[in-house]
Amino acid sequence: MGAPIAKYRDVHKSFGEVEVLKGIDLDIGPSEKVALIGPSGSGKTTIIRLLMTLEDPTSGTIEVNGKNLWHMESKNGLVPANEKYLREVRGDIGMVFQHFNLFPHMTILENCMTAPIHVKKERKETAKKRSLEMLEKVGLGDKVDLYPNQLSGGQKQRVAMARALVMKPKIMLFDEVTSALDPELVGEVLEVIRDIAKEGEMAMVLVTHEMDFALDIADRVLFLNDGVIEADGPPSEIIENPESERLQDFLSRFTSSNGNQS
Repeated sequence: MGAPIAKYRDVHKSFGEVEVLKGIDLDIGPSEKVALIGPSGSGKTTIIRLLMTLEDPTSGTIEVNGKNLWHMESKNGLVPANEKYLREVRGDIGMVFQHFNLFPHMTILENCMTAPIHVKKERKETAKKRSLEMLEKVGLGDKVDLYPNQLSGGQKQRVAMARALVMKPKIMLFDEVTSALDPELVGEVLEVIRDIAKEGEMAMVLVTHEMDFALDIADRVLFLNDGVIEADGPPSEIIENPESERLQDFLSRFTSSNGNQS
């Protein structure tokens, strides 16, 4: 599999008095597809928000592509990373959020072009060409001049995916990307993620409550409960043959009803 694209070592995260992550150790391979499942408040979203530098760990270390994410080397050893260093390491990471986070005053083409021009300092023509390619990939090649308020929720989520792909990330993070969508739009978004996953090059970490989807797409499934990884294995083992009582209880909610976990 090669050296991990992302590596967590004894990562803790607290919000005030509440410890959300309690010593996470996790390696994610270069093209591995990892699904994070578990009850609300178990720490799934915090794991990927730490990787995207939207939160900082209380203790422990995270590496991306062999570089320490929150600290950088100096002549005095490791020191807290500055914004320039963080931007550089974060350049290997893409993230798609629950609520799209598109710029309402820009067309969807402009939404996709902004980051490569301003963050990666690409020429406008280069950014436009790649943005058009990625919008075509997610099935929106005919919508490039529309604004976000002219699109359905599913289309907005596909724009968000195209925007992340334009940055050529080595690892892509998906945070419950279907939870804000109407049920009839969920399928179109999951299909695009499937297509991206099939290309195989990019590592993917997906926080999801879509168990059939996790079974279909993931190489590994992690079950988080109360801030720790309680189970880690292939989907056939974790989802189809759960061993622990807590995992069985969690999964039973998806066979008895369509409860929405996050």
